[in-house]
Amino acid sequence: MSEREVSKIGAKELSPIDVYMLLPRTNCKKCGQENCMAFATKLVNRELALELCTPLLEEKQYAKAYPKLWGLLKPPVKEVTVGAGDSAVKIGGKLVMYRHELAYINPTAVAIDVTDEMSERELLDRLRKTEGFSYIYIGRELKLNMIAVRSTSNDPDKFKATVKKVSSNAKLPLMLCSLNPEVIEAGLMVAPKTRPLICAATENNWKDMAELSLMYNCPLTVSAPNNLKMLRSLVKTLLEYGVKDLVLDPGTFPPEGIADTLVNFTMIRRMACKRGDELLGFPIIGTPIVAWAQKAEAPEINMWNEAYMASMLITRYADILIMHSTEGWVLLPNVFLRENIYTDPRKPVAVEPGLREFGKPDEASPVMLTTNFALTYYTVASDIESAGLNCYLIVADTEGHAVDTSVAGRKLTAENIAEAIKTTLVEKKVKHRKLIIPGKAARLSGEIQELSSWEVLVGPRDSSEIPKYLSEKW
Repeated sequence: MSEREVSKIGAKELSPIDVYMLLPRTNCKKCGQENCMAFATKLVNRELALELCTPLLEEKQYAKAYPKLWGLLKPPVKEVTVGAGDSAVKIGGKLVMYRHELAYINPTAVAIDVTDEMSERELLDRLRKTEGFSYIYIGRELKLNMIAVRSTSNDPDKFKATVKKVSSNAKLPLMLCSLNPEVIEAGLMVAPKTRPLICAATENNWKDMAELSLMYNCPLTVSAPNNLKMLRSLVKTLLEYGVKDLVLDPGTFPPEGIADTLVNFTMIRRMACKRGDELLGFPIIGTPIVAWAQKAEAPEINMWNEAYMASMLITRYADILIMHSTEGWVLLPNVFLRENIYTDPRKPVAVEPGLREFGKPDEASPVMLTTNFALTYYTVASDIESAGLNCYLIVADTEGHAVDTSVAGRKLTAENIAEAIKTTLVEKKVKHRKLIIPGKAARLSGEIQELSSWEVLVGPRDSSEIPKYLSEKW
């Protein structure tokens, strides 16, 4: 298969047979799969790594196949790392344009801005709010990801002092924002090994910014507002110059220009994912902070504009957002949206099955049952904890499905409930043999009782009614 043929395959949807034809096809099973076709299918679905095929790496006759396979399997949107160490953030790396085609990876990074003209008190307060932002959502901690240090003074000394203050008081990765290379260099001098994102190179300053990117080994934003032709040209120039880690900024425009913004973002991602355009195959940055450039009667109007622009950009392929608002009502809806978009549609969000204890249960405490669908489990757990109940909760493995769907789809059956009772060893923790099942699983009660020899009580359909149910019937 020639390089040209590989390129043509990359521009269309990849199939397992395309990958299979480049594999050794010896069915050696060294990858852990039964045959090479099974391995090819797993590779296309991004369930296994190409490196598991050791003959490709170790045997000379396959030396030419490996780069061709990597050319097929590499993501059309390059993955770029911002920051260093444990706090580093990965952006891009997208494999598909639409989430339902496979899954999105590397959730949109949200950066909160500070400027070099803020007072020390305001700056430290914003850093505290940014790093302290945390919300537990169906068992996952939602946080902000970066700090964007903007030079509004255009003074290298002021910017240098601000970057130094930020880097010594915050652990999150940084973005250094200025069109003046001297200002950017001043900031890099006090944070030389933190690998911040430089923002931004334009048609006027690209060479100086490229030199700084190479000197300090930093990713570089390429900016050409509302001009995709210029953006593509700049990317080509910077790649030839030696800068490899780029982020694209096609411009984010205030509310009346949101249509142009979304069209540009969509065209960039379409060209990368559907047309195989490597010059546009980089992460995209959005700046809903521009909502604050417009005068408004009240700051809440700017916050609202920023919030809805951010939500639009998250759904339209933005890999980084720069925001100004630190209010919860602006940020929380967007991090919720991000979390839901960046879950794998092939895998329901689930928790580990097993036995959970709430409060201080004893041998007379009630034993209840639920499924391991994350939203179901955390709703039930929250209602139990809020009521201060002492009880046991068996979390049955339903492959991440809710009660009603798991009963209908035979994911929750009398057989696996009886098995869960045994495997969790709850029988050793209580003297009684009574199990409370969800109201939506009522039709399983007779079968469960026969198979487990436990008395089955049908509980409420809604977990918010559990406290009342126990007070009346336990």
